[in-house]
Amino acid sequence: MTLKELLAGLDILSSSADLNTDIHEVQYDSRLVEPGDLFIAVPGAAADGHKFIPMAREKGAACVLCEKIPEGDVPFVQVADTRRALAVVGGNRFDHPARELTMIGITGTSGKTTSTYLIKSILEQKAGAKVGLIGTIQNMIGDRALHTERTTPESFELQRLLREMSDAGCTHVVMEVSSHALVLDRVYGIRFAVGVFTNLSQDHLDFHKTMEEYCDAKALLMRQCDVGIYNADDRWAARLMEHADCPRRFSYAVNAKADLVAKNVALHAGSVDFDAEADTEWSHVHVGIPALFTVYNTLDAMACCWNLGVPLTECADALAKNHGVKGRMEIIPTPGMDFTVLNDYAHKPDALEKVLRSAKEFAKGRVVVLFGCGGDRDKTKRPVMGEIAGRLADFVIVTSDNPRTEKPEAIIDDILVGLRGCDTPHVTIPDRVAAIHYAMDNAQSGDVIVLAGKGHEDYQEIDHKHYPMDERVIVAEHLRDMRK
Repeated sequence: MTLKELLAGLDILSSSADLNTDIHEVQYDSRLVEPGDLFIAVPGAAADGHKFIPMAREKGAACVLCEKIPEGDVPFVQVADTRRALAVVGGNRFDHPARELTMIGITGTSGKTTSTYLIKSILEQKAGAKVGLIGTIQNMIGDRALHTERTTPESFELQRLLREMSDAGCTHVVMEVSSHALVLDRVYGIRFAVGVFTNLSQDHLDFHKTMEEYCDAKALLMRQCDVGIYNADDRWAARLMEHADCPRRFSYAVNAKADLVAKNVALHAGSVDFDAEADTEWSHVHVGIPALFTVYNTLDAMACCWNLGVPLTECADALAKNHGVKGRMEIIPTPGMDFTVLNDYAHKPDALEKVLRSAKEFAKGRVVVLFGCGGDRDKTKRPVMGEIAGRLADFVIVTSDNPRTEKPEAIIDDILVGLRGCDTPHVTIPDRVAAIHYAMDNAQSGDVIVLAGKGHEDYQEIDHKHYPMDERVIVAEHLRDMRK
């Protein structure tokens, strides 16, 4: 493509480049630049791409797209915002694949992953769709799984992925849209057929600073969708929808008045049942994932698919065949043992509270929670999570999550602040594997052991390195040892 074709739709402030230049490829990482490439200098949290313009030029970049005019004889094009420009160039480079797809975006603090899988399942079973999925656990093109490194890819990579999905025959794409992605314009220029808001609770305050700022970031999705679906039971919904700019709004709830409501909710050890009502439609719903928040995840999935033309009864039939999502209220098999091990990604205060409340609903014995907090992340939630664990669990094991560059003991000390003044017995075991062994060795009849925080992850991040750690494997191996 020519430089002019790649830059179509951008407001150019100044330029020294020949817009008819043929461009080999687009790069925003100077290490990947090859002769004839366009290098886009994007300011980042850790480093400013403008610092790497000399390296890109040395490696043969044909042109630099930048916010600040570079020194020397570098052919450049100056724009006001290179992060947004990256999204525009990505759309041009891959011929706007989102326009060929029915795009569905899910945002919220919790529930995004489960909701995307439920929506994918319904649409594939009942709408004859081939659905691409983009999210925390993995990306999927139909049944083919792809590795993912972040919840929402960088804008250029997102456009590349959408092109691959469209070319593979996908008709729909359902994706998690993080608040970071919205603020950092990773989905800039994409129009969503449906946008879904799940809920809002404390998280990412190291990035957004206040809950109001966090809410307003989530609201950005509601400015680029045709149908805005929201949880009317969430206390932040009113503020979020004040900022919405979508032609149609649709609400769901368990307690509040809404367009789609759940009634007669019944929670069981391995499932939930309820009646769903919207307009004149009604259907009984059974989902094989325990917990009240499963009702909300199910409602938003049904609301999405109903707005795309799938009747409630068809949604319910598809959901009855769904057996859950890895690391989301996942029961790890413990055959021959009279305790239950529950694995969940809960690594935020609200999510931890919901998981523990759900565990208390069906536990015949104690609720034992094992958790830590991630290093190099929002420190304010650590004592909050400690308080929640002490208040709701019968026994607390404080351990490590992903300590990253922090000392595990320092993170644990922050968590213990929230446990002060609490009578709930607790122990600290920094080694997570040893902590899991301890929980299983000391389990009593009827206990539910909640392994919180890691969920689908099969590694532990320490000092920028990933070490293998799959809690399913750890539990299975220790079960064998316990039987010896």
